[in-house]
Amino acid sequence: MANPFATEAMAAGYARRRPPVHRRVMELAARARGWRLPFRRAVDVGCGAGVSTKALAGMAEEVIGVEPAAGMLRGSGAVAPGAWFVAGAAERLPLAGGSCELMTAAGSLNYVDLEAFFPEALRVLTPEGTLLVYDFSPGRRFREGGGLQEWFEEFQRRYPPPVAEARALDPEILGGLAAGFELEAAERFELGVTLSRDFYVGYMMTETNVAAAMRAGAAEAEIEGWCRETLDPVWGEREREVVFTGYWACLKLAGGC
Repeated sequence: MANPFATEAMAAGYARRRPPVHRRVMELAARARGWRLPFRRAVDVGCGAGVSTKALAGMAEEVIGVEPAAGMLRGSGAVAPGAWFVAGAAERLPLAGGSCELMTAAGSLNYVDLEAFFPEALRVLTPEGTLLVYDFSPGRRFREGGGLQEWFEEFQRRYPPPVAEARALDPEILGGLAAGFELEAAERFELGVTLSRDFYVGYMMTETNVAAAMRAGAAEAEIEGWCRETLDPVWGEREREVVFTGYWACLKLAGGC
């Protein structure tokens, strides 16, 4: 399955322009499950530029990020200081058996062969280990006031999302596909993050529909210019709270503790 993030531009964008949602999702799951922190070792599968790996700081004594697109890792050390990073596929994790107590996957399993991944997750996790899968949609509406939802819809009409590059996943689907695992708990969430207009424009430039438009020949400057011009009357000068919706799902080894 094609990885739409495997470019130098996307790596740079992910390192600097993604909103701080990952840590808050991790905290939601940790509180809900009553985790005793820190874990001994945690691995972030499909870690990208390290933004999701950074969210594991303090939650494990050792944190490892694994990413199939080696170019995404160029700036990962600066994004998540103290973590280890290695190029590798989710279907062939470069880790010893029974070596991790926590495995996370933030929006990455949509792009992997799940029939190959779940046996690898079983191999790498300890018998009491936890697999936490989570994802969230792009922030597309304000907490208060309108305009952003309509802008986002026009943004996607002008720059359509790529077709069939990702498998749809949610807790129910995961529970049916995760051979060898049991769905222990799951939650759908809504989080608000306060952002400036300039940050939001940069964030939109890391979306897969922009990557697809650029692969088709659109100029990055033209896309960014359109975003800035059309967002001005919607956003105004002040920072706005943008809403992100998503889910987390906690899976344990079937028959484990």
